[in-house]
Amino acid sequence: MDFHRNPSANSASSSTSSTSSAAAHHQPPPSSATDNDPMHSWWESVSKQRSRILSLAALLPSDGVAVSSLADSDRPAVSLLSSPSTYSLISSALSSPKSGSGSDRLCQWLYETFQSSDPHLCLLVLSFLPLLSGIYLSRVHSSDSSSLPSLAGFEAVLLAVYSSEAKSRAGKPLLVQIPDLSQPSLYHAPRNKPVDDRSRQSVGVLSPPLEPHLAVKSTKRAIIVGTALDCYYKQVSQMPAWSKLDFCKFAAAWAGQDCPCRTKLDRDEDNHHENGNVNGNGHIRLLREDSGFSNGTRSGDGDEVDYEDDVIKEVVVVEMNNLGINEENLETKGVRIPLPWELLRPVVTILGHCLFGPLNSQDVKDSASVAVRCLYARASHDLAPQAILALQSLIRLDKNARAAATTAATVTTNSSSNANTPSKAKKPEILLVSK
Repeated sequence: MDFHRNPSANSASSSTSSTSSAAAHHQPPPSSATDNDPMHSWWESVSKQRSRILSLAALLPSDGVAVSSLADSDRPAVSLLSSPSTYSLISSALSSPKSGSGSDRLCQWLYETFQSSDPHLCLLVLSFLPLLSGIYLSRVHSSDSSSLPSLAGFEAVLLAVYSSEAKSRAGKPLLVQIPDLSQPSLYHAPRNKPVDDRSRQSVGVLSPPLEPHLAVKSTKRAIIVGTALDCYYKQVSQMPAWSKLDFCKFAAAWAGQDCPCRTKLDRDEDNHHENGNVNGNGHIRLLREDSGFSNGTRSGDGDEVDYEDDVIKEVVVVEMNNLGINEENLETKGVRIPLPWELLRPVVTILGHCLFGPLNSQDVKDSASVAVRCLYARASHDLAPQAILALQSLIRLDKNARAAATTAATVTTNSSSNANTPSKAKKPEILLVSK
């Protein structure tokens, strides 16, 4: 039996093969090429941000500003970050007495949002870290903490930030190179001939290697919160003013309130008298022992305590006014808490940025100035040499910066007033010519 080849079938098969090869030639690029496309990455990031913001809008009260409208922006996370009204809604929700529990949906939103790989969403969560950590620490160390509900929601967010920082460090400590004064630098030349001895180089451990933690224990609470604040400090230049203001107010409250020696360094440098003498401004000087600050309480009868509180407030307000700080910035949040160095170090570092960051508003600088002085008083009572040296330096730098700004403003005012003052017309000179 003869088998005859069908030419039409052959042509059809050839056309089919050519079509399939052409289709294969015009297939979309693989996923790796799509991932490298900046437009695709941008749109994926925006879509993720919009999804998270819409889910947040469902958690917040409907009587406030429509948070969902921020999702229509080209940069939704940045728009939410710079929205004071949205911050007020989230702040009120986090500050409610029942917030922070394991079933808190807002804490769950913060946790899930930080777990995303989008840097703008992580920055958004970090902006609420001062408020969250401030409320958490204040509740843990409050007198009626036993009657408070569980704070597992707050702790989950803090652990997420801690774990992220621990992963980025890869089990290595944070080191700092301590300068050797026997070696020349840009600022000095040693008296003796420098010796090139590398064994003399000192390295300080700023933070030890971080251990993994699955829960917040009382013995590890300071290092967990402090590490989370280290993560906040890495992005502090991008944080909005309200986030920094919250941090400064909580830091002042953590140090303890109504201590007269918060302005001790200012008065000592101005050569004020001690032991109840009247200084040049006519206000009373109080000793740090008068407040009983070291015990966290004040002693004495009710009338004496009320009188002492009035005098303390007067002294603090006067000293702050001398520095040009508005009295309203003395408002604090939270309660007095233990301040080990693991927690105090990042607090001081962040306050340094709040004091001298070039883009910070004056309100942020004033609040940081108050917080630094409160912490200095606390460190003086706790006899913490590291904190005393660091905070003393910040106070002196702050005073010098404010004095320089005042001098510059005075010079500018005088120069502008001189420029606006009309000068008297000179009389024409008369030359006598002898004939």
